[in-house]
Amino acid sequence: MEHKTILIVRGGGDLASGVIHRLYKCGYRVLVLECRKPSAIRRKVSFGEAVFDGTSSVENVTGRLIGDVSECQKVWDAGEIPVLVDETGEVVKELKPDALIDAILAKKNLGTTRAMAPLTVALGPGFEAGKDVDFVIETQRGHNLGRVISKGAATPNTGIPGVIAGYGKERVIHSPAAGIMHNRSQIGDIVEKNQVIAMVDDTPVYASLTGVLRGIIRDGYEVPKGMKIADIDPRKEQKKNCDTISDKARCIAGSVVEVLMANGVLP
Repeated sequence: MEHKTILIVRGGGDLASGVIHRLYKCGYRVLVLECRKPSAIRRKVSFGEAVFDGTSSVENVTGRLIGDVSECQKVWDAGEIPVLVDETGEVVKELKPDALIDAILAKKNLGTTRAMAPLTVALGPGFEAGKDVDFVIETQRGHNLGRVISKGAATPNTGIPGVIAGYGKERVIHSPAAGIMHNRSQIGDIVEKNQVIAMVDDTPVYASLTGVLRGIIRDGYEVPKGMKIADIDPRKEQKKNCDTISDKARCIAGSVVEVLMANGVLP
């Protein structure tokens, strides 16, 4: 497949990777820009994990870490997705992408501007469509998930995860202390409420509910107190989906493709 349109996606976490995967499948050439120490929870579906491991795989698509933007073409030619550590978007001027998608999901703008590309899109709160970027995509679960916003902003961050099987904030586990992660459970494990799933140095991390461990930050990661470090799905039957893109990510990905197609950014 001959790729002609270049897109840059800032961020390689699980929601970003759902978008990246869809864009790849549509035939776009995508470059992923990541930070030096990505903190993905759903690591099995995060292209950003290539920063640590050299490669990453999301639903049979490979992300490959590169050291310089000049390596992009070789990776694209191999049918893979290049991942570059670039926290400030320095390579944007050099690569001159046809569109840029901010999928960092930091709940605030970490430097993305409309000047970075002919078309700019941002996921979630922290951006104003028509000012910071051209379009914003709603990321909050509910009736408006995936809505394309051409003027205004997404719903402000509530700090409360979307409800799944009756559980909201209970699904997410935050670090009880600052220190180094020592994981006792792995992604996909069935865990029981109050089970010790990890240690942060000498402080135990307890499962907040019974279910499948949907995601946990990588072993050896240094975390501050209060950081999100794990995610439990109360639906045990979801074990099979720990290494597949979520419904939320697929919905958002479709909206990004809609924006690109509607604005003439074709693969």
